[in-house]
Amino acid sequence: MKARTSEAERSAKDIAREIFLYTLAAIDVPAALARHLDRSGATILCAGRRFDLNDYRRVAAFAFGKASHSMAEALTSIIAPDFPPTGILVAPAQPAREIPGWRTFVAGHPVPDENSFAAGRAILDALAGCDEKTLVIFLISGGGSALVECPLDSHLTLADFQQLHSLLVSCGASIEEINIVRKHLSATKGGRLAGAAPRSVKLTFAISDVPEGQESALASGPTLPDPSTVAEAERILQNYALTKRLSPPLAAIIAEHHLRETPKENDPSFANAHFELVLRPHDLRHSAHHFCEAAGYVCVCDDSTDDWPVEKAARHLLDELSTAQKMNPGRRAAVVAIGELSSPVTGNGVGGRNSAFVLSCVEKIAGENITVLSAGTDGIDGNCPAAGAVADGQTLSRARTMGLDPGEHFRRSDAYTFFSRLGDPIVTGPTGNNLRDLRILLAG
Repeated sequence: MKARTSEAERSAKDIAREIFLYTLAAIDVPAALARHLDRSGATILCAGRRFDLNDYRRVAAFAFGKASHSMAEALTSIIAPDFPPTGILVAPAQPAREIPGWRTFVAGHPVPDENSFAAGRAILDALAGCDEKTLVIFLISGGGSALVECPLDSHLTLADFQQLHSLLVSCGASIEEINIVRKHLSATKGGRLAGAAPRSVKLTFAISDVPEGQESALASGPTLPDPSTVAEAERILQNYALTKRLSPPLAAIIAEHHLRETPKENDPSFANAHFELVLRPHDLRHSAHHFCEAAGYVCVCDDSTDDWPVEKAARHLLDELSTAQKMNPGRRAAVVAIGELSSPVTGNGVGGRNSAFVLSCVEKIAGENITVLSAGTDGIDGNCPAAGAVADGQTLSRARTMGLDPGEHFRRSDAYTFFSRLGDPIVTGPTGNNLRDLRILLAG
């Protein structure tokens, strides 16, 4: 993070970048896990309950998701060397360093691949060997659905699952509907990992990238009771006319009503299962709000735009910013929003939903004393090397001077190229975290 400059030297774009970077620092994964997995001697805390590590022969740990490596390192530092865990770590990219005692898989995201299947099988095999003298610890973060996969029906192949994924994400189904279908076909989702070690005490520590109250959707809820049903899964496939487009093995399972129900809350698998959120969307929102106020802005939080198209979200949040200005005359105003937006790919350009959101604001804020930043807390935005982008009221005139047309770049899904030419992408590299996307709008 760059050193502070004087208030006069800092532009609003500098301030927006600084707020984002300070917010990332405030949601540090190792520090958060240390707070929630409190250790005193041989005793650790989870979900308000204490567990004595001396009661177990070994600790078996399983970390998967975009924050898996930082969570695994944090766990190891907290309980080793006295109680060193042996574990399986599944990440979307090769970690910078190996962790002693952990077997690493680099698997597919957002589409499962051969390593996703290998990781799923390895985790299930390891859980089958866990008994009442094994303490099982799951470290889960967003992205885990694709990274860890294994079909319930052994006749289903990777190609079947990849085709199903392609159909689901392109048919207009919501992420909740997609997860409902996948949970009823997978041995690693919808509470089934908890059921794979029924005699063990199981502790789950999670970083949530889903709306609060919907934790069973995080990585498709591998260790939580699943509220969805087979009937819902079948109805979703019918509503989106997918039943006739599935591969023959999948179509046969649906036609013959062979989907298997997921474990519910009264399942004995959950009697010794405990779940705790280490970081949640509230932590992201609270930190960004705090740093906006510390920078001198009266700040409004608005999370109503989750899953909205980027254009609709841009209009709404800019209206919120205008309202905040009118209600606080003479003061600088800010709007903070978290969550994921909808930005369908309409061209072969480079970029993602965060840079697309900022690009959709460029013409709307032209000539105004307004700055807009949107970035992913995982440091990744679609298919580009940036986390997002930042723009202000001068961006349009600068772009036109360089022959850049924001509308054309938006139509080509090429927002990163646009902002890269202007020097305005937000580049952090992979952060080892994965809460939600963050949007910061500043006025004044």
